Amino acid sequence: MKPTIAVPDALQTFFREYPRLALAFSGGVDSGYLLYAAIACGCDVRAYYARSAFQPAFERADARRLAQTLGADMVEVPLDVLAVEAVRANPQNRCYYCKQAIFTALLDAARGDGYTAVMDGTNASDDAGDRPGMRALKELNVLSPLRLCGVTKAQVRAYSREAGLFTWDKPAYACLATRIPAGTAITQEVLSRVEGAETALFDLGYTDFRVRLFNGVARLQLPADQLARAVEGREAIRKALMPWFETVLLDLKER
Repeated sequence: MKPTIAVPDALQTFFREYPRLALAFSGGVDSGYLLYAAIACGCDVRAYYARSAFQPAFERADARRLAQTLGADMVEVPLDVLAVEAVRANPQNRCYYCKQAIFTALLDAARGDGYTAVMDGTNASDDAGDRPGMRALKELNVLSPLRLCGVTKAQVRAYSREAGLFTWDKPAYACLATRIPAGTAITQEVLSRVEGAETALFDLGYTDFRVRLFNGVARLQLPADQLARAVEGREAIRKALMPWFETVLLDLKER
């Protein structure tokens, strides 16, 4: 049956060609829409969420909420990503090794459930030249239907809004490991500090920001329209982040 809303013809054709798929699911805008589209097209789809130290609690909660809203099966795959030396050492191409580890675990779980093909939410706006992890996806034969069908990030948001998905305007979110400068080893302790600081900043009403590690202190990156408020509320920010960082810097270049 042809879906009535929010699924372009190219994606409908894709799901006719791949009627049974596993989805690498993060709870974000792209994979959330892809789960919706697959279900709308009658695809036998199951969502697999990689539960690791790199994903904050709110992402897991969003993934569970969206899967439940769509009536989809969601399997949580635990992964000790810090056990991978090439990931923990945090080289410039860490994302490559991280994607290898995560998607290998997801592929193994999916195949164990009888799903031989796995897709992810990479879209047509994602720049392959700026994403070392894409090489790992290609090597593992992971399908990226949004990219293959020419669906851009802006279109994903528009289709998601039309479909009534709460993720339609969710800010883009990169994993916690991206807060640590390349060459600085990643530990559970520093990831927990960053997540705690970002949760505190979010509770103060700030959005679409990053708390980055900088020589052991916190460097805040905020959208331009929130910089003035942060300067005015610097004391509240300092107190809120004190449990995790004694020193907090504000990066005056907008995020």
